[in-house]
Amino acid sequence: MLTAFVAILAIGAALVLWFVAVYNKLIRLRNMKEEGWSGIDVQLKRRSNLIPNLLESVKGYMGHERSVLEKVTEMRSRSMNASSVDAKIAAESALTKSLGRLFAVAENYPDLKANQNFIDLQQQLAEIEDQIQMARRYYNGTVRNLNVGIETFPNSIVAGMFNFAKGEFFEIEDKADRALPKVDFTS
Repeated sequence: MLTAFVAILAIGAALVLWFVAVYNKLIRLRNMKEEGWSGIDVQLKRRSNLIPNLLESVKGYMGHERSVLEKVTEMRSRSMNASSVDAKIAAESALTKSLGRLFAVAENYPDLKANQNFIDLQQQLAEIEDQIQMARRYYNGTVRNLNVGIETFPNSIVAGMFNFAKGEFFEIEDKADRALPKVDFTS
């Protein structure tokens, strides 16, 4: 009788330890995902802060392209005001498209392309885009790890009990955006 009680107690203790270990692992994975998003958010803010300088440098050259400048400004505002990850992803995708149109229109202005301030801003933007890409890869890796942790049995039992939610990947929405852009800073 005492042996059975000790065995049941040992099994109960093992289950509690397993439960605590799984819960702590899920907390760690969720925190890593949030850290990854924070890294993306920092880079997106850096890009957002660079945009007014970029717009100011092109304004004088692109007087007839007011709609392009207004679109970039509008998309920047939407991005800065987005509250959820999904809204931020959609807003950033639209901002990236509008910046692409801005640079496409800038090709029609040789004086602008030769302006050192514009060239410097383009280089800074390219560096920030590289940082965003690296942060996005890290974030997506942490989301993958969290999602696997949540969906794997028997972890899914603990995840369900404490309402752990799967993370959303930060992916490029438009398949055309997946194509490598042709950027030429030499001319």
